[in-house]
Amino acid sequence: MGDQSWFKIRVYVVTFCLAMAATIALATTYRVFFEPQVVAAPVADVVEAAPSAAHDPVEHGFIYTADQGRSTYSPPERVALADPSNYGERYTVDAYGNPLTHDYIAVLHETVWSANSAINTFQTYHPRDADQSSYHAIIDRDGTVIYIVPPEKRAFGAGDSVFDGPNGPETAVTNPQFAPSVNNFAYHISLVTPSDGQNNAPTHSGYTDTQYKSLAWLMAQTTIPKERIVTHAVVDRSHSRQDPRSFNWPHFLEYLQQYPSRQA
Repeated sequence: MGDQSWFKIRVYVVTFCLAMAATIALATTYRVFFEPQVVAAPVADVVEAAPSAAHDPVEHGFIYTADQGRSTYSPPERVALADPSNYGERYTVDAYGNPLTHDYIAVLHETVWSANSAINTFQTYHPRDADQSSYHAIIDRDGTVIYIVPPEKRAFGAGDSVFDGPNGPETAVTNPQFAPSVNNFAYHISLVTPSDGQNNAPTHSGYTDTQYKSLAWLMAQTTIPKERIVTHAVVDRSHSRQDPRSFNWPHFLEYLQQYPSRQA
């Protein structure tokens, strides 16, 4: 009887262990295949996303500098990528086969409406060329830098436009159906407009101090000289743009010149 009782006990233990193993296996299978998955983003993806290919050379000489690490100021950052229909590749030749070798310029804009309104527009699929638009980055009222289009890509921020550089007018025809523009060599940055500027008035109350700090921080990471930082109103040739209204150039330059690479 003793041997039989011990045998039964061993059978019970083995059966219980097998049942537990089967239960664990079934539960794991359910979690893998049926429950919603929450996956942490790889570290490399997080670094690349803000901004894309940060600190790596890209075409046309747009190179990030090391000034980011030298500043005590660091703005909040987030990514809200535009729909691919609203940006494209930068061309090395124009529509007629002529080489395009312009240095980068930075074009400053304002959103007129909220940051979310602009983002919704840029994230909407636009099959018609005439409806496509985007900026590379938006700076919100609290100074948050929102990355919309990777800097190595061509954002559609200025239609009929020309930059009057020291060597003469600079522009590019990349589509013969449209007027020439600076988009192929422009880095477009837009400041979120104050609530009293959501209209067509020539002025408004202006931008926050934090917006100017973040704009200087962003520009200090590039090799674009201050002489090639310009407003949309200046490069526009349609005579319909006046942004960014009420922009305080001395205040912006005061912050920009605090960075080592921008000091005379």
